[in-house]
Amino acid sequence: MDLKPFGATDNLWDPARAEGLSPLEELAYRSNLLGSDRAVANYGGGNTSMKLRQEDHAGREIDVLWVKGSGSDLATIRPEQFTGLRLAEILPLMERDSMTDEEMVSYLARCQLAPDMPRSSIETLLHAFIPHPHVDHTHPDAVNMLCCAANGEELARECFGDEAVWIPYLRPGFDLSKKVAAAVRGNPRARFVLLAKHGLVTWGETAEESYARTVEAVNRAAEFVFRRASRTEAFGGRRLDPPPEEERRRLLAAVLPALRGELSSRGGPKILRADTSPDVTGFVCGRDSGELSQVGAACPDHLVHTKVRPLWVDFDPASEGVDALERRLREGVRRYRERYEEYFRRNRARVGRGDEQMHDPNPRVVLISGVGLVAAGRDLKAATLARDLYHRAISVIRGASSVDRFVSLDEEESYRVEYWPLELYKLTLAPPPKELAGRVALVTGGAGGIGSAVAERLHEAGACVVVADLDGEGASEVASRLGPEGLAVRADVTSEEEVARAFRAAALAYGGVDVVISNAGLASSAPLEETSLDLWRRNHAVLSEGYFLVSREAFALLKRQGIGGSIVFVGSKNALAAGRNAAAYSSAKAAELHLARCLAEEGGPHGIRVNTVNPDAVLQGSRIWDSAWREERARAYGIEPGELEEYYRNRTALKTNVYPEDVAEAVLHFASGRRSGKSTGNVLNVDGGVREAYPR
Repeated sequence: MDLKPFGATDNLWDPARAEGLSPLEELAYRSNLLGSDRAVANYGGGNTSMKLRQEDHAGREIDVLWVKGSGSDLATIRPEQFTGLRLAEILPLMERDSMTDEEMVSYLARCQLAPDMPRSSIETLLHAFIPHPHVDHTHPDAVNMLCCAANGEELARECFGDEAVWIPYLRPGFDLSKKVAAAVRGNPRARFVLLAKHGLVTWGETAEESYARTVEAVNRAAEFVFRRASRTEAFGGRRLDPPPEEERRRLLAAVLPALRGELSSRGGPKILRADTSPDVTGFVCGRDSGELSQVGAACPDHLVHTKVRPLWVDFDPASEGVDALERRLREGVRRYRERYEEYFRRNRARVGRGDEQMHDPNPRVVLISGVGLVAAGRDLKAATLARDLYHRAISVIRGASSVDRFVSLDEEESYRVEYWPLELYKLTLAPPPKELAGRVALVTGGAGGIGSAVAERLHEAGACVVVADLDGEGASEVASRLGPEGLAVRADVTSEEEVARAFRAAALAYGGVDVVISNAGLASSAPLEETSLDLWRRNHAVLSEGYFLVSREAFALLKRQGIGGSIVFVGSKNALAAGRNAAAYSSAKAAELHLARCLAEEGGPHGIRVNTVNPDAVLQGSRIWDSAWREERARAYGIEPGELEEYYRNRTALKTNVYPEDVAEAVLHFASGRRSGKSTGNVLNVDGGVREAYPR
């Protein structure tokens, strides 16, 4: 019996690993185990605690509550990310009748052992009031299949008997903490608390017992749902059959730039994550899925990252094509924004504080029937989080709708959670967005010295980077240094098919492209009469035709996105200054430079900027300079190859050498709308000052 699809989990506690850990280290270990399974603990969600007696700063023995600090994640939390609070100062709060969120936060801040500790979890009082040494609160899929069912209380009783306490929905805070504590204290047989539309609370006399009890609750719920769900078809049965995976990828590659443009037209640029995995496919092909997707969030913790509802787009891949899907996506996003703005205005007037600022009104999750899911975020991490959380929602919706009717928060409560200051506070703990956050760059020649430096600099500035190079292994090596924000693509810029494939890969990985760096290159040196036709054609094929092919594909994609973009040509000093014994190379570079100027004129009305960076003599890390080019250039100047670096340094006005990182900084200048948003058709020399190449 495979219970994994219904949220079952394994008990991973290792006594040998736990032995010898300090209490805080053991708390972190337990938390990490819970967070290691996202079907048990959402990213950033859930909280854990322990109570112990220890000395304070004055050497007095006191009872201390150690609880997860706000903004941390159970999967990765470290001992120093927990907050210690004086328990004796918290417990008297149980006698109060009421307490606002603001009062609670202010009061708990004064109970901390040290002022520089992180703010404690928004559910600190729940942990404090439960009279057990170890407490865990999670949002397991299996348990939420019951908690998000219309008759969840009856189902919970049938599953757990009197070992579980059911608490009707309340937002986390003072009132919920008191209700849970009263229920636990008043029912000595209780081993679990189920929070309607929310999650699970467990406890134990030891860390291992509390953890094991969470695992037990999850697996009992998973088995219960499995037995009930086996009598029904998931999501009402299949409404349509998905096309083959390759056909769905073709559809997505064609429409994602247009979708990305719509989603980026408000709230800044977005990274998209497409998903056609089996779980997603089963949902988007379901007969009842369109209706189920609009019920609401499967867990309050999801709201800030996925919004109340996704955008559902009806589409039949068997009878409709790319144009119909693109049109439906654009129209769907626009309607979604209108409805979200109405939702915001309506609920701010009804239940809001009146000072809320509306979030980005675009959907975070788009479901395309028969095709898959697309998640959007201001950077790759946010998009991935929205995608992963909706996987959790699909799981909960599947279970809840199989055993009963799936239910969620009403609209007003959804708004309260989405704009809840205590939840929004966690978002303020994230670092500010980087300069190129939300943007995607494609770098040709990305495996070389200049190309790799450019890729790394753009990534450092926050961009996702597609590293394209004829050397696929070299591209992979560079991309691997960029983590998930890096993608390697083998691409020959002289091949229309391979150039198109590189842009298709960028669209599938990140949704589109904003910045295109044409940097693929080669070099040759020979007197004119020794320049073969093949050599001439090879230079012009890469440096002229290649840049044309990359630009043509870039223009097509950038226009579909409709949010502008930046194309940067990495040229050469030789584009402006005659190069002795380099007619093929220099003339191709000159053609490249003039192509950029022509494209600046064409791209301007569409917000597409085209500029050129002209480096000179970048010897360090260069594959070109490690070839016969070094000897050929030395011969042209009548010097030894080892003397080239000094020769080039001495001929510059600044008496300096140029390095790949220098070129990368110049490329970033043109890539960034913040730095050069009103610059196009320009040339920026990075050559140390070569008089013959001064633009005039």
